Amino acid sequence: MDRSQGRHDARLASGDSEGDIPSHVRQIPALGHRIHRRKDSIQHPNPPLTPNTSVPSTMPQPIANPLLPSAPASPPTPAPSPTPHQRMPMWHPSTDDEEDPILRDARLLFGRLSITEKEKWLASIVDICDNHSLSFLHHVVSPRLKKDPFRVLPNELCFKILEFVDDATTFARAMQVSRRWREVMSDDQAWKTLSDKFGYRRMSTDSVGSNLNATTSSSGQMFLGQYQRSSSPTRLLESMTAISESSDTELSNNPGASESLRPSRRGRPRSVYTHRSQFKHRYLVDAAWKRGGHMTARHISPDQGVVTSLHLTKKYIIVALDNARIHVFDTKGDIQRTLQGHVMGVWAMIPWEDILVSGGCDRDVRVWNMATGASVHTLRGHTSTVRCLKMSNATTAISGSRDTTLRVWDLSSGQCIRVLSGHQASVRCLEIQGDLVVSGSYDTQAKIWRISTGECLRTLAGHFSQIYAIAFDGQRIATGSLDTSVRIWNPDDGQCLAILQGHTSLVGQLQMSSSTLVTGGSDGSVRVWSLETFTPIHRLAAHDNSVTSLQFDEHRIVSGGSDGRVKVWDLQTGTLIRELSQPAEAVWRVAFESETAVVMASRNNRTIMEVWDFRPQEGRNAVGEEPDQVMADVGESCGRAKSVDAADAYATDGEISGDMIRFEEADRMVG
Repeated sequence: MDRSQGRHDARLASGDSEGDIPSHVRQIPALGHRIHRRKDSIQHPNPPLTPNTSVPSTMPQPIANPLLPSAPASPPTPAPSPTPHQRMPMWHPSTDDEEDPILRDARLLFGRLSITEKEKWLASIVDICDNHSLSFLHHVVSPRLKKDPFRVLPNELCFKILEFVDDATTFARAMQVSRRWREVMSDDQAWKTLSDKFGYRRMSTDSVGSNLNATTSSSGQMFLGQYQRSSSPTRLLESMTAISESSDTELSNNPGASESLRPSRRGRPRSVYTHRSQFKHRYLVDAAWKRGGHMTARHISPDQGVVTSLHLTKKYIIVALDNARIHVFDTKGDIQRTLQGHVMGVWAMIPWEDILVSGGCDRDVRVWNMATGASVHTLRGHTSTVRCLKMSNATTAISGSRDTTLRVWDLSSGQCIRVLSGHQASVRCLEIQGDLVVSGSYDTQAKIWRISTGECLRTLAGHFSQIYAIAFDGQRIATGSLDTSVRIWNPDDGQCLAILQGHTSLVGQLQMSSSTLVTGGSDGSVRVWSLETFTPIHRLAAHDNSVTSLQFDEHRIVSGGSDGRVKVWDLQTGTLIRELSQPAEAVWRVAFESETAVVMASRNNRTIMEVWDFRPQEGRNAVGEEPDQVMADVGESCGRAKSVDAADAYATDGEISGDMIRFEEADRMVG
């Protein structure tokens, strides 16, 4: 038996593998126990002897040994404990020591077994392991079982996986996992997918709210790009490249610079548009809308002027008051000029680039050049207060008056080219789409006119009281009335498609976009309607008094009320996001774009203008950290509101001011 076992061991050592595999497999458990017994009988080398201090040393000893010759020698210094950062121990023997022949033979035999036989052998070995050995085995095996999907999968599948990520914080933090993860997630296709989930469409170049000149894209549309991928992987989102205050001058002096924004700091790369930079900019702006922003407040009138109209464009903030003045500011709130020419209150105006058309109680329609402040034309023809104004193109304006007529004006010549007659009472509101204009009147009717010919195409009858507001998107017409209802009309045949009921008082605010209609009433409520099903989506108890101003976009609703409050609502959920600014005595008007909001209010019997800027500030991210610091939570990337020149703007007693009463009385008088 010993001789045959020796021949078997010799065959294993010489590489014989094919003939006796079945018999070897039957001996697997016995071999495992044999390995265990053999390891117990291995003679381990004795540890080195402790150096004897009596042996003369060849090393120099600058300090004599103070111990007596009979003192015991110092014990050897123990080896330091292993740390987690040290290399993981391997189970095979060190190359410095001679490998045990039994372990070598077992490893060779194990490599020749089938998968099933290997599993049986491993199970038998695991059964004889103690807890310490099993723990060691776990630390050796676990790292070898981990696989990085982004390292082994092609980019197409990686992007498919990223389509299921809809949280910006998760997406940004994942960029810190490894260089491969950062490479995949830095691809613009991944950020395009995330932008689509958040509804961040690329904006057009003609939007408003920019501090660039008219030949360039606005700051809200030309999203400031990220640096090239050489930036530090510890950052979730690089800092924004801000637009410097001198951008207007630089770009206007160099028309070729409109192709790309200039860097605001020396040595920074030129900004480029990418989906990543778009998402980063829009996300920070949305976060600032929720609980941040930079606010500037100014007193615009020494007296108690009532704001009757407000417009926000890409270059100007235009404010009209009942004291016959029109103030023109830049988008930062700095006064540019005051347009004086009307002799009574201005109640309607409409801007078109640098042209402004205004009308009021003096029955005149005036055309202004806002760049120079010059009065271009004075258009006369109406016999009563001009109540509403719209422009169909750069040279054509339509005005509606208390004298029951609408007039079409040629602004290049200053002539009235046609008069639209048919209403029996004051024309209160109008809207334009293409060659069609829809007017609403106190005679309870709305009419559809063709601008080019002056003919009345349809008369929309059905309301029981005066029409105060109108909205028209080319496919549907919405009218709001004192009878508390909102009616939806088909402009092609003049039929009433639906009657929306729910308000309990005058519906004076309407805005329509795509398949959504938002209404505001004197009952203080704001309602969101579906134009596909004609049913209410949200009912918002917004204000304690009349809704004086209302505007919405694809993300939010901003409402102002005569209770002196401005509130921001989530369009999708109908929840209150924040209350913008502090309560005032009254809120006259509110206007906003993607990155800017303007609030006209009354505090301490003075007219106040608040300009809110929600763009990330230069050199710092929205939470005030330096650009190289990690944004621990993208959702917190918004700043605290900061007010400038507003030390005396927040005193309020919470009561409705006399200005609001005077405004409503004046509105009834001229209406």
